[in-house]
Amino acid sequence: MNSVQMALGDGMTIAKRNVIKIKRVPDLLVFTILSPIMFVLLFAYVFGTAIEIPGMSYREFLIAGIFTQTVIFGSTWTGLGMAEDLQKGIIDRFRSLPMAPSAVLVGRTSSDVLINIVSLVVMSLTGLVVGWRINTDVGRALLAYVLLLLFAYALSWVMVVVGLWIRTPEVFNNASFVVIFPLSFMANTFVDINSLPGPLRVVAEWNPVSALTQAVRELFGNTNPQMVVPDVWPLQNPILASLLWTVLLLVVFVPFAIRRYKKAVSR
Repeated sequence: MNSVQMALGDGMTIAKRNVIKIKRVPDLLVFTILSPIMFVLLFAYVFGTAIEIPGMSYREFLIAGIFTQTVIFGSTWTGLGMAEDLQKGIIDRFRSLPMAPSAVLVGRTSSDVLINIVSLVVMSLTGLVVGWRINTDVGRALLAYVLLLLFAYALSWVMVVVGLWIRTPEVFNNASFVVIFPLSFMANTFVDINSLPGPLRVVAEWNPVSALTQAVRELFGNTNPQMVVPDVWPLQNPILASLLWTVLLLVVFVPFAIRRYKKAVSR
């Protein structure tokens, strides 16, 4: 128990350091705010004129997908920050301090939750401007936001592993998008999943991003009875499926990231 408390305490110290770093690098905060605004406006006014969704406005359909995509993209900041710290030798300085080895990872993943919170607030305000509305109660809406943050937090541990494995920020950017782009676009984020061709539709149906997007749409009340939800378990039970995917990612990648970190700093 003492080791767990030490890891959490040291992790919060590292998280505070990362938050202060954001304050000192205003460019990061600016692009964190501008990116979700750009995504909402671009998809709402460009794709919104070309894509039709049965029985509802495309903008209502769109916002849950934009939320999901943006928090997934936000998880890449975790791996990028880890790769930069390794390259600049900051991790070597941490090794000389009496702290738990996992504290660096806990601090990094925890502080980057703040980036996703800022992104969600900005996207919500921009969505309201373009016509999106929450059609359920406050409790269900809050659950939607919590699901998004939990999934993004779990995915940030995946990005930690990638960052520790690649170790070069420039290469990490390219490698992470090779993973993130198919994950976010081969799903129901921006199009009706029933319109996809056979093999691609199967992939999209079982993509965890599709389950999360469907869960957020239902919790925000951005669905329509005319839209047929595919008869597969993750999309019929999207909230539970999203939670299970989150737990699975954490169970697999938290210990994997800690082992990879110990190996990386022992070189």
